[in-house]
Amino acid sequence: MSQKRISLVLPVFNEEDNVQPFFEALHAMVEASLSAYEVEFVFVDDGSHDQTLARVKAIAAQHDKVRVTSFSRNFGHQAALTAGMERALGDAVITMDTDFQDPVEVIPKLVAKWEEGNQIVYARRVSRSDKAFKKWTADLYYRILSGMSDVDIPRQVGDFRLIDRIVLDNLTRLDEHARYLRGMVAWLGFKHDFVNFDRPDRLHGETHYPFRKMFKLAMDGILNFSFTPLKIGLWVGITSILISMIFLGYMTFDTVFGPPAAKYELYKWLVVILFGFVGAQFILLWIIGEYIGRIYSDVRRRPLYIVNEEINHKDS
Repeated sequence: MSQKRISLVLPVFNEEDNVQPFFEALHAMVEASLSAYEVEFVFVDDGSHDQTLARVKAIAAQHDKVRVTSFSRNFGHQAALTAGMERALGDAVITMDTDFQDPVEVIPKLVAKWEEGNQIVYARRVSRSDKAFKKWTADLYYRILSGMSDVDIPRQVGDFRLIDRIVLDNLTRLDEHARYLRGMVAWLGFKHDFVNFDRPDRLHGETHYPFRKMFKLAMDGILNFSFTPLKIGLWVGITSILISMIFLGYMTFDTVFGPPAAKYELYKWLVVILFGFVGAQFILLWIIGEYIGRIYSDVRRRPLYIVNEEINHKDS
């Protein structure tokens, strides 16, 4: 019986200080704990500006199981993950980052859960060394996403996961442009389980997910898997009508029965409320615009990424 094959998909962007020590740690783990499997390493360089690609190429020159794809420019983390999974040949595919925040020692546990019959195995963070603000906003985001999403997307999981070949084959059929792989994998269903781990700090460098990118990813998660934001307008409208009726009733009563000295300048209150609802309308227009923008992006049918170079790639 032939060996089962495992593909390790490794997106990289400006990780020149991390990529070599990470690969050494990953390769040592594979030799020690996954010797029963045929393992390939699929690096995807997402348009790095430093020496990351050169160092990945040097690794590939020494190891024929290392496969490299480089983009023509930076297309984003989700695009890099997609490119790696589309090129993965394994019976199981593990996606992870190369900054040591996804510990290599978790991988054998993911594989063990897969061998038990789970088709998706999530690496779930039970603790993280991030700053308090990021921890708080991440927890808040997952709560909002859980409450609004039409899909049960697991909390405290990122893109560190194992998926079976049948999951991958179905995942690659989903061709939307604004990709949120955490939600897409959950949407597919399939039997799943979790492996808990403590998330450490990056070994070198700074995060390549600043607030702007994190916000975009969060919006992709909410808008791609929920129509709840579009329903907010209904409740804002109902609230506005009710408040208007209350003020109208008050003004009518005060005009008919109130003493002349007790008159209030209600227009001031109404102006303030009007400004509030005008702001709410702009927010709703922005939400609608986001949905329309996603439709426009998919209708154009532009490719998700452009490949500049590939090394050690085979058809089988």
